[in-house]
Amino acid sequence: MNNTKIAIIGLGYVGLPLARLFATKYPVIGFDINAARIKELMGGHDSTLEVEDDILQKVLVSESKMETGLYCSNKLEDIADCNYYIVTVPTPVDSTNRPILTPLYKASETVGKVLKKGDTVIYESTVYPGVTEDECIPVLEKESGLVFNTDFFAGYSPERINPGDKEHTVEKILKVTSGSTPEVGNKVDALYASVITAGTHLAPTIKVAEAAKVIENSQRDINIAFVNELAKIFNLMGIDTHQVLEAAGTKWNFLPFKPGLVGGHCIGVDPYYLAQKAQEYGYHPEIILAGRRMNDTMGKYVASEIIKLMVQKDIRIKESKILVLGITFKENCPDVRNTKAVDVINNLKSYGTDVTVFDPWASPQEVIHEYGMNITNTMPQQKFDAVVLTVAHKAFLDLDFSNVIKKNGVIYDVKGVLPQKVDGRL
Repeated sequence: MNNTKIAIIGLGYVGLPLARLFATKYPVIGFDINAARIKELMGGHDSTLEVEDDILQKVLVSESKMETGLYCSNKLEDIADCNYYIVTVPTPVDSTNRPILTPLYKASETVGKVLKKGDTVIYESTVYPGVTEDECIPVLEKESGLVFNTDFFAGYSPERINPGDKEHTVEKILKVTSGSTPEVGNKVDALYASVITAGTHLAPTIKVAEAAKVIENSQRDINIAFVNELAKIFNLMGIDTHQVLEAAGTKWNFLPFKPGLVGGHCIGVDPYYLAQKAQEYGYHPEIILAGRRMNDTMGKYVASEIIKLMVQKDIRIKESKILVLGITFKENCPDVRNTKAVDVINNLKSYGTDVTVFDPWASPQEVIHEYGMNITNTMPQQKFDAVVLTVAHKAFLDLDFSNVIKKNGVIYDVKGVLPQKVDGRL
């Protein structure tokens, strides 16, 4: 491990925390094609807020030749002398929910241009079983002219980053590892074990590690879909779902899932990767896709429930003023990718309502870029016909709703976290 030099390809929510951690023990080059991102990080700031500025600044170094520390660059020559390349690029789906592997292909081309004999390429991006060896390795071989498992080697260690979580940070989450040969598996495992205090689990093959990752979020997706369906049923019966779950949760082996909007770039995406591969083998995954269908319709369902409550209070729907609290995909995190709060907003607008979105965490520019939607980072100074909590930011939990809701207005709590009395919740 003394001669180890690591390149992290992709400096987003996954890559940067990993690069920062490895940089406490090794020389690390953080590579990203986004020049603005490189400039920001070398200036000591992370706009994703995953790594606090003082912690980032402790590992930053001013040049690529160093014993330990992190140097960020978008120049290919800066990663040419690394011997471990860890790929942490996004793996999204398209509008038809088919996996998009383009970022992986591009990252593999980049690494392939500088790959040398003896190097190891490790993938962390969430994929279906077989992507590393069947899709990425051929790109590496083509670009480098080297032979897999003779000249260079590969590994897979699925990311387990939980955006916005300052308690379960990367080093505190047990890491699954794997390698393209038993010997390489041991080396990859030792590399991660040197910085992951929670420990590691060496999987027997890369495909096993890939499958383990993709079912983690598929399992959560299915469980949340189940309680979302329960919420719809209990709402028809006039029963409070959260009270039911609280009572059921007194049994030791009851799983504490809650209803809600399932967005983001993990739970709302990963099941489609597994489903895609299953269909290639001639199997139609009924439960996985049923869970996805249920969770993908929750934004429309929430909007219709809010409108019903407004009608019951004789509030004129067309041109009514509605305040939506939160547009990020989860609480206390600025990430707006694949957020299902947008589904609620768009469905409310389809009724002719005037919707204002307040989120102190989200970047207005990023929301415009992603969704063509205007938001505000400051609380509007007016009163609304309805207020809808879609994201449980800490800043929202202590709000004085009397300042923003009309006397006969509706308060709807999607997350079931508000301390005051509300008109409706999942």
